[in-house]
Amino acid sequence: MEDVTDASFRLIAREFGASLVYSEFVSSDAIIRSVRSSLAKLHIDDRERPAAVQIYGKDPDVMAEAARVAVEEAHPDLLDINFGCPVKKVAGKGAGSGLLRDVPRMLAITEAVRRAVSVPVTVKTRLGWDLEHIIIEDLAEKLQDAGAMALTIHGRTRSQMYTGEADWAPISRVKANARITIPVIGNGDITDGETALRRFEETGVDAIMVGRGAIGRPWIFEEISEVLKGHDKPVHDFEWYLSVLKRQIDESIAHSGEKGGILHIRRHLAATPLFKGIPDFRQQKIAILRAETRAELFALLDAVPRP
Repeated sequence: MEDVTDASFRLIAREFGASLVYSEFVSSDAIIRSVRSSLAKLHIDDRERPAAVQIYGKDPDVMAEAARVAVEEAHPDLLDINFGCPVKKVAGKGAGSGLLRDVPRMLAITEAVRRAVSVPVTVKTRLGWDLEHIIIEDLAEKLQDAGAMALTIHGRTRSQMYTGEADWAPISRVKANARITIPVIGNGDITDGETALRRFEETGVDAIMVGRGAIGRPWIFEEISEVLKGHDKPVHDFEWYLSVLKRQIDESIAHSGEKGGILHIRRHLAATPLFKGIPDFRQQKIAILRAETRAELFALLDAVPRP
């Protein structure tokens, strides 16, 4: 969720009902080198809390030092280790889900980070490197023994990236393991309240994590919250949803300046379901994604045909 879950987005997610928000993942190497852009990602607004900082890397000592810096800088409610990112620039260098091929190093990192900080340390990972190596059931026990205080599992392998459907069966088996006493958090393809409810009922997980399903629709957290309470799915009119996106644009600009904020928000505008189904909308969408000022962007949004 790099370049997605910045402070402006996390604040809106919390307001819509997200129980816990996570920072963009931050490179441990960049943290200990005091790279300004990376240190900026560690900032947590008190209005976001509870909030987690997520870090990644491949060296236990570097990860431990980065964890100490992150806790000193951000005072997060918990520190999360990313052993799940599948992108080549991360996994290909032996970090993120690349560590699924080096479990001893993964465990050494978990132990080192756990010893380095006083806040709870949690872990996010995947089912395994590929479909021939689904190792999560054994790995979950080892991560718990190494000091992880909660485990988030994405229901895909590294080789799958984000293709196909997330497989929650292994997640369910981890949760059913009597030896697992830490919270198990399921992740993968949560795109609406009904799916969230079904995953809770089918797997017994302690929580679910929403990632890509929130891009361009922070209101998904309201929907999930209401459905889990037994209420009907909230339905709002087009103007309401558009006002949320405009609020998100303004928060992004306030956080990163007009140029940076608009660049950041483009991924949300490209992914939002609000514009799906509008006839002959392609050129208007391209113009929206190319807008360079708030005034231009808002004018284009106001000109979107209403259903």
